[in-house]
Amino acid sequence: MSPVHALDRYYLALTLLVTVGYQLAGFAIAWTLQFDKITDFTGGSNFFFLALLTLLAGNTFHARNIVASVLVMVWAVRIGGFLLFRVLKMGSDSRFDEIRSHFWKFLAFWVAQMLWIWTVSLPLTILNSPGISDLNNGGSNPSFGTSRDIAGIVLWGLGFVIETVGDAQKYHYKANKVIPRGQPTNRGLWGWCRHPPYFGEIICWWGIWILCLSPTTNGHLSSSARAAQYGAIMSPIFTLLILMFGSGVPTAEKPTAKRFYLLSHGPEAREEDAHAWEGYKEYLRETSILIPLPPFLYRPLPRIVKKTVLLDFPVFHFDEATDGAAALQEAKRRQEEE
Repeated sequence: MSPVHALDRYYLALTLLVTVGYQLAGFAIAWTLQFDKITDFTGGSNFFFLALLTLLAGNTFHARNIVASVLVMVWAVRIGGFLLFRVLKMGSDSRFDEIRSHFWKFLAFWVAQMLWIWTVSLPLTILNSPGISDLNNGGSNPSFGTSRDIAGIVLWGLGFVIETVGDAQKYHYKANKVIPRGQPTNRGLWGWCRHPPYFGEIICWWGIWILCLSPTTNGHLSSSARAAQYGAIMSPIFTLLILMFGSGVPTAEKPTAKRFYLLSHGPEAREEDAHAWEGYKEYLRETSILIPLPPFLYRPLPRIVKKTVLLDFPVFHFDEATDGAAALQEAKRRQEEE
């Protein structure tokens, strides 16, 4: 059987239409029932369906296509299953508390999720398309096992382990109250960086892009096909940008710092938490924000290196004079309202 030719040579329109339809169906359910049980699961499962759809539609079951598709599907099952399990245990997702009842704000989140899924899936979407893998129409399939194939699989495996272990450790610590009140999560991978699952996810998608690239670097493709594969670098770049400046690090850094600051200085501060804020600042000084490093290596590094090369940008920092004052004012207002 020959590949399915649908809308364009690279399955861009096909996967976009499927993603938009699937996410709008999820939004309709989540908005109508006003709950969070399927929001993240719909995201993870969408990756799985796009990987399976493009593999089957492409109908060119080269080893590279199968391996890349399976890796993406494994990643999708893991993240979708974990997030579904977590929200079922917690009952709701606090990230959506302020937007769940606002139609346009909630829809905007789902539109952003569509963009995330479609963009991050690009390396595999393009690899499985007739424009790359149909040997009868200008496609190419270098023998599996190139240096890029190996490097991509190794990177994906490393990222998958870090992301999985990081999520499992954090859930275990919270569920079993391993970390005492007033202390940061500084055990396991979380003692080497403040966001190991984000680092792992970024590494995973760099691995997928590199794994999918051999038809361009080791094969014979048209200039437009090579441009499509190189252009798919938007997948790991978008993953890095969204986790560093969108729904990842920014949603955790200042809110976590705010919690520790109020533990020591808030209107309901307890004597036993008097040193919580100082302890948290020490944790920040010795723990990398994203790239895992042992504290004994990270701590003595110059601040300029931490704030540039190691990505701990000033925008993530909690300023006691401004952010602290605002946090205190908000806490006092809430206390008065109660």
